[in-house]
Amino acid sequence: MRILIDGHNLIPHVPGLSLGEIDVEQGLIGLLQIYARQSRAEVEVFFDGAPPGKAGARVYAPVTARFVSARTIADNAIRERLKQLGPQARQTAVVSSDRQVQAEARSHGAQVRPAAQFALELLSARAEENRPKRTP
Repeated sequence: MRILIDGHNLIPHVPGLSLGEIDVEQGLIGLLQIYARQSRAEVEVFFDGAPPGKAGARVYAPVTARFVSARTIADNAIRERLKQLGPQARQTAVVSSDRQVQAEARSHGAQVRPAAQFALELLSARAEENRPKRTP
């Protein structure tokens, strides 16, 4: 499954992360990498407000981070990505608590996952990653 995430919408729901922190995006990307490895999901996270010259996609395997130019917002980039996916949007989940983003996702047949709910999934994945492995 593909998951499109409104990064700055998700961050306030993740304990230990704050929009006021420097490099908070990297902290979220690290959690998403753990989640993506465990769930085998294709994860794309969108961050708005990229400074001039810093916009664009970067791969942090297995996560793709899309830094959206300050001239637009992540919501618009997610809409465009859903349009680009066409019929494949039906195998996609969109993580956001923004009602307009949720409505757009539903109009493309995508699933919607509220940010607070997905934050719990991230924390669960991190706990699983940190759990000591048992040896038989």
